[in-house]
Amino acid sequence: MIDCHVHAVPPNLPGTGALAPLLRQPAEVVAAELRREMQTSGATAAFAMGAWDSGPDDPLGVNATLRVADQVPGLKVIGVADPTRTGDDHFRRVDELLAAGTVVALKGYLGYLHYEPAHPNYRRYYELAARHKIPVMFHTGDTYSPRAKLRFAHPLGVDEVAVDHPDCRFVLCHVGNPWTTDAAEVIYKNMNVWADLSGLLVGTDEVFASEDGREAAAEVGHAVARAIRYSERPNRFVYGTDWPLAPMAAYRDFVRDAVPPEYHDMVFEENARVLFRV
Repeated sequence: MIDCHVHAVPPNLPGTGALAPLLRQPAEVVAAELRREMQTSGATAAFAMGAWDSGPDDPLGVNATLRVADQVPGLKVIGVADPTRTGDDHFRRVDELLAAGTVVALKGYLGYLHYEPAHPNYRRYYELAARHKIPVMFHTGDTYSPRAKLRFAHPLGVDEVAVDHPDCRFVLCHVGNPWTTDAAEVIYKNMNVWADLSGLLVGTDEVFASEDGREAAAEVGHAVARAIRYSERPNRFVYGTDWPLAPMAAYRDFVRDAVPPEYHDMVFEENARVLFRV
């Protein structure tokens, strides 16, 4: 099982805070907890986000995440595609990191940063991602910040760049929740668009087990099943948790209930191996 969407450091986005107190702890503490969660849930690999605005010496915001990854077998890193950075030297260094295989994907934080996917400042990231054969993941849907602007985070915005950059693969994180049907339409229309199932429910094990948690899981699970059915592309959905916002084992069980059984192997592992070429 591959968890395509976790956090090992605070994302450092406007208005978000650390996401979870654990992420403020030293790398060795985060690594120990992540190893335990992966073992408990059965995840053999996981992909962890970087941090935005990490300074000129960290062009993709991955240095802190790499310190955790060094202590967690199977953990790889996802770099931040920052549309506020446009210099030639920045993109030269990004190109070098991608050529070295340091990261498995780029991540754009739509909504948190007030840039639409078609903004010119993203174009060079798409070109580099296509050249190095890695996907570009986008936050889509609801955000964790009152400073975010939702119109930038709507999944329909990705349709435009999917058409204009056919050699680049795009991932709608969180299936654009609550716009899951809109996200499904973008996936249906564009062969180069995928979705991850992360962050659709958040909370502790107790929240997941509560009556309210079970009701929420049923509602969101119905939306996930409908998105897969509407898109007609079960081979375009990948598993993710958004850990530590959700416990890995409980989230695994939620996704297992939401996704039709005949697609479990694809969603939990096979699709990710194709998308990320692992």
